[in-house]
Amino acid sequence: MTTEVPEVSGGRRRPGRRPGRRPGSADTRGEILAAARRVFAEKGFDKATIRGIAREAGVDPALVHHYFDTKEGVFVAAMRLPLDPSSALPLILAGPREEVGERVVRFVLMMTADPAAREPLLGLVRTAMVNEQAVGMVREFLSTAVLGRVAEALDVPPLRMEAAFAQLFGVVMTRYILRFEPLASADVDEIVALVGPTVQRYLAG
Repeated sequence: MTTEVPEVSGGRRRPGRRPGRRPGSADTRGEILAAARRVFAEKGFDKATIRGIAREAGVDPALVHHYFDTKEGVFVAAMRLPLDPSSALPLILAGPREEVGERVVRFVLMMTADPAAREPLLGLVRTAMVNEQAVGMVREFLSTAVLGRVAEALDVPPLRMEAAFAQLFGVVMTRYILRFEPLASADVDEIVALVGPTVQRYLAG
C-alpha cells in the first residue's frame, strides 16, 4: 500500500489573489490546507500566520479560523497528524502528578497504535530526516506547540522535557520504523510499565 506523505516542498502563491472566498470553489477547506502546506514549507511553523495562509488560499482569515480555530489546528490538519496539542494537553495533565510519565507514554503509544493514524506522522518524520525545510518546520511545531506547552503546564525545564521527548521518539522509531522485536509487538501496558518510570524521572526531577 502506498502511503501519501504530507506535502512539505516549497511553493509560492500565484500573484493577483485577493482576500475573500473564491467564487465557485467546491472545496474551500481543501484549498486552505493546500495553501497551508506551502506556507509552512516556505516560512516554517513559527513565521507562518493565519493571515498569510488565508492570503495564499485567497480567502478571508476568519474562514481559516472557522475551519481550524488556531494555527496549530491548521498545521495538524494540513500534515494529517494524529495529535492536536489543544486536546492532548488536558489528557496528559488529568490525574496525579506522580503518574504523568505513564500517562504520556500511554498517550503516545495509543496515538500511534492505529496504522492509518500514525503513517502521516511517520511519513513527516522520514521526510524531515532528509529535508532541511521539513526538519525546521517539525522542530518549530514540536518545540512551540507541543513540548513548550507541556513543559509550561508541568513547570518542567525545557531540557528535561526534550529529554523525555527523545525517549518517547526513540520508542516510536524503534517500534514502528525499525520494528525491533520484541518491542515492535510488545503490549502497550508492558511498554508503559517499562518506559513510564524513566519518563517520570525526566519530568519530576
